[in-house]
Amino acid sequence: MPNANEDNPSALSQVQRRAVSELLRVSPVADDLAIRFEEAGFSLALVGGSVRDALLGRLGNDLDFTTDARPEDVLKIVRPWADAVWEVGIAFGTVGCQKDGYQIEVTTYRSEAYDRTSRKPEVSYGDSIEDDLVRRDFTVNAMAVALPQKEFVDPYGGLEDLAARMLRTPGTPEESFSDDPLRMMRAARFAAQLDFEVAPEVVTAMTDMSARIEIVSAERVRDELNKLLLSAHPKKGLRLLVDTGLAEHVLPELPALRLESDEHHRHKDVYEHSLTVLDQAIDLEQDGPDLVLRLAALLHDIGKPRTRRFESDGRVSFHHHEVVGAKMTKKRMTALKYSNEMVKDVSKLVELHLRFHGYGTGEWTDSAVRRYVRDAGPLLDRLHKLTRSDCTTRNKRKASALSRAYDGLEDRIAELQQQEELDSIRPDLDGNQIMEILGVGPGPAIGEAYKHLLELRLENGPMEHDAAVAALKEWWASRG
Repeated sequence: MPNANEDNPSALSQVQRRAVSELLRVSPVADDLAIRFEEAGFSLALVGGSVRDALLGRLGNDLDFTTDARPEDVLKIVRPWADAVWEVGIAFGTVGCQKDGYQIEVTTYRSEAYDRTSRKPEVSYGDSIEDDLVRRDFTVNAMAVALPQKEFVDPYGGLEDLAARMLRTPGTPEESFSDDPLRMMRAARFAAQLDFEVAPEVVTAMTDMSARIEIVSAERVRDELNKLLLSAHPKKGLRLLVDTGLAEHVLPELPALRLESDEHHRHKDVYEHSLTVLDQAIDLEQDGPDLVLRLAALLHDIGKPRTRRFESDGRVSFHHHEVVGAKMTKKRMTALKYSNEMVKDVSKLVELHLRFHGYGTGEWTDSAVRRYVRDAGPLLDRLHKLTRSDCTTRNKRKASALSRAYDGLEDRIAELQQQEELDSIRPDLDGNQIMEILGVGPGPAIGEAYKHLLELRLENGPMEHDAAVAALKEWWASRG
C-alpha cells in the first residue's frame, strides 16, 4: 500500500486498514486463482470496483480481476478450478465463473471506444495493467492489487480521490466520455450510490457532451438508471442528470417538471416535490429497495406540465394529470425497454395516485373502498406508500389531517377484507352457474351477466345465493 497522503493521513490510513481486512477475507480464493495464472505464465490483479469497495469496507462476493491472458487462455485456467464457468461476456474479453460462493469475472487488459455512429464499443486487448486502468471510468475504479504478492497499483491517484470522496477520470473527462458516453450516467450513479461529489471538470464535460448519450442503447441507459434509483441517495444522482442536461436525453419528463411560477400564479415546485416524494417513499420501504415504488414516486406527476391551466380565479389546475401521466409513463418506460409487467405496474400506480383524495374527509362508502382495493389489486401496499409519500405540505395541521384520513381508509380496508375477502372479489355466481340459471351457452351475454353481478358485488357486498339468482334473472328479464 502507498504512503498516506500528507493532507489527510487519517482518512487514508483508515481506508488502508479496511482494505487489508477485506483482502485477507477473500485471499484464499483470490490467491489460489492468482497462483494458477502465475504458473501458466500470466499476471492477475484484483481491480476496479472490487478494490474500491475493499477500501470502503464493503467488498461483497463479486470479485473483478484483470489479466494479460487472452480469453481462451483464461478459460483453460478456470475451467478445471471453478465450480461453474460462463462465457456470456467473452466477446468483450470477460470470462465469468463461480468458486466457493464467489462470483468472479476475469477480463483481459483492454481498451474500448465508440465510433461516432455505433451503439456498441469496439474492444481491443492491451498488454499492461497501467494501460488497462487508464481506460476505466473513474480514478476510484482505476486501482488494482496485483496478486498473489498484494502489490497496490494506483497510477492515477484513486486512493486520494477515494479519501476525498471525489469522482475524477484517469485521463481527461472528454476522452473518457467519448470512449463510452454511458460513463456520464455512471458518474451520477456513483454519486448516488457512494454519496461522492463529482469534480467540476467532470460536470463540465458531462454538460458539454450530454447529447452523446443518445448513441448508447436504451437497455444500457435503463440499467444505469435502475442502479441510480436503487441507490442510497438517488436524489443526488437525479439532480446531476438534470443539471447537466443528461436527463433531457434519457428521461426528459423529469426536467420538464421544473415549471415556472410567476407572482400571480404560485404553485408547488413539481420537480422538487417529486424528488421529496421519492425520498419519502424510500423511508416507507420495509423489505429493501423497491424499484416499482421508486419509479412511481418519481414519475407520479409527470402529467402536470401538459395539463397545467391558469384558472380565472388565479389558481393553477392540473385536471386529469394522473391519466395523462400514466400514458406518458408507459411511453417512456417502453422506450427504455422495461418489462411489460413493470411498465403496467408503474403506470397503474401513477394513474391511481390521486384516488385517495376523493376520500379526504372520510366519506367513502363501502362500495368505494371495495373499488379502491379492486383497482389497486396486488399494488395496494405500494399504493398506500405512494399516497402517503405524496403529502409534502409544510402545513403540519394539513399533513396530520391527511395522515389520519389515510389511516382511516386503511382501517376500513382491513375491516372489509376481514369480512369479505376483498383481495379476491368475484361475483356471487360463476360463469357455469350463470349459464345454467339462464339456460344459455357460452357467449357475450355471459360476460355481460358476470360484469353486472360483479358491479352488484362491489356496490352492495356479498349476496346470498338466492338473492344473486334473483338479481341475475331480473337483469336478464330487463334485456327482453
